[in-house]
Amino acid sequence: MIDYGLKGRVVLITGVNNPQGIGAATALAFAREGAKLVLVYKKVDRPFDKDKTGKNGVDRYYAANAGDADHLERLLREMDAEYLILERDISDENAVKDIYTAAVDRFGRVDILVNNAAVDDENGLDTIEKITQNVIDDTFAVNVRGSVLMIRELVSHRGDFGRVINLSTDAAQIFAGQITYGASKATLEALTRSIALEVAKYGITVNSVAPGPTQTGWIDEEFEKVVIPLIPMGKLIKPEDIADTILFLASEKAGMLTGQVIKVSGGHAL
Repeated sequence: MIDYGLKGRVVLITGVNNPQGIGAATALAFAREGAKLVLVYKKVDRPFDKDKTGKNGVDRYYAANAGDADHLERLLREMDAEYLILERDISDENAVKDIYTAAVDRFGRVDILVNNAAVDDENGLDTIEKITQNVIDDTFAVNVRGSVLMIRELVSHRGDFGRVINLSTDAAQIFAGQITYGASKATLEALTRSIALEVAKYGITVNSVAPGPTQTGWIDEEFEKVVIPLIPMGKLIKPEDIADTILFLASEKAGMLTGQVIKVSGGHAL
């Protein structure tokens, strides 16, 4: 069994309210390692059909992201984990400062940041012919500005140990059909490299994980048939696959690994 050296570390994870999501899987993985958790989410209200939430697809996914973190909290309670859950909007600078104030008040510090929260457009407007100013602004507000503000606060509250793991996507460099979402993630990858160089003097590492098609509740059976043949490993990525990589990057064993973008994609989009 691997000892990641994370017992007692304080980890801050954004975007945790989808029970099938990467944020929730990562929170549970850290809890199993004995880490203390500061968990942040924001409800995203999108129309969905309640009768279709019993199986994977956009309705289940939208319903999950419109909810709170109650399911995750129940699991953490059963594990006797130490945690703090906050509903905040990371695109707001004051909210970001409030998150860190609450984290430090509760646990004394923050050692690890997992920038998982992200938004995309659900109305088919994220193409060059249909793009709107609001889609651009809303996407970059969370995926870029919010992530950078979260990193800035970790650096300003730094101790003797620091890890930042940003969540990108394996299609960040070429994402036709979701051009602003892809561009926001490509921007985050560029920021990962630049910030890694700036904060190396503090002993803080900054890396990105770029998932391939991951079953977080949104991929229905029909789309599975389309996407699985595009994955050389022949199966969808699981949130736990992403969480395992994040654990390693957050661990003492990855102390000299920084400025990297690691695709966890089963060979998809290499």
